[in-house]
Amino acid sequence: MSKTSTIQVEKVNAHIVNWLKTYADNAKVNGFVVGISGGVDSAVTSTLCAQTGLPTLCVEMPIHQAENQVSRGREHIEQLMKKFSNVSRAEANLTPIYETFKGEMPKTENNVKYNLSLANTRARLRMTTLYYFAGINGLLVAGTGNKVEDFGVGFYTKYGDGGVDLSPIADLMKSDVYALGQFLEIPESIQKAAPTDGLFGDNRSDEDQLGASYDELEWAMLEDEKGCATEQFSGRQKEVFDIYKRLNFVNKHKMDPIPVCLVPTSFKY
Repeated sequence: MSKTSTIQVEKVNAHIVNWLKTYADNAKVNGFVVGISGGVDSAVTSTLCAQTGLPTLCVEMPIHQAENQVSRGREHIEQLMKKFSNVSRAEANLTPIYETFKGEMPKTENNVKYNLSLANTRARLRMTTLYYFAGINGLLVAGTGNKVEDFGVGFYTKYGDGGVDLSPIADLMKSDVYALGQFLEIPESIQKAAPTDGLFGDNRSDEDQLGASYDELEWAMLEDEKGCATEQFSGRQKEVFDIYKRLNFVNKHKMDPIPVCLVPTSFKY
């Protein structure tokens, strides 16, 4: 179930950069702000934004962050600033804010729900921070979600990292993002690092949380788009397909438009 990207990286890169620049020009905004995590998605997104020539602000937002995630993010930002004069950086240490919030909230005996709620709180604090920087600088918040995360398994926080103005790489599979990252020469440390959302203050990977690798989930997403059913698979393939279908179902509330209760016209007039 390994997946090799088939995208034409040079053309895809030029297309996304042009799309970003056109969108920003039409929206009459100055440029972009990107949250930097030390992962491949934010590294590729920020590099795409930088290539527009428009101001691109890279923001670090540590909350009890693992040191290797912090160091990878800083390595990327430093490399990007050497290549592009339009790139700047900012850091907002959100650990004190997070701890204050945590101290004011009631605890629950359900540790799984408690820890997940706090993890999502981290993502929402970061979203609020990015929109603050966007507001004072006239920038758009660029999302860093890829296609598998955003439209396959819904692996993001609603109104957290899912709260963005535009999504440059959301039509790219994770393997495509890696291919683009290699083309853009993002730091080797990021290209080799196991993907992680960094929301739990440790080194647990996305695969640890999802139960499948991105290569496996890409395979399942493509099989699902073909209309395949779980009965067609066995062994690890069946296990992965079931994981994909379950996550796709339980996270529909993130991926579908917010439901609106439409009141009959006859009740209004």
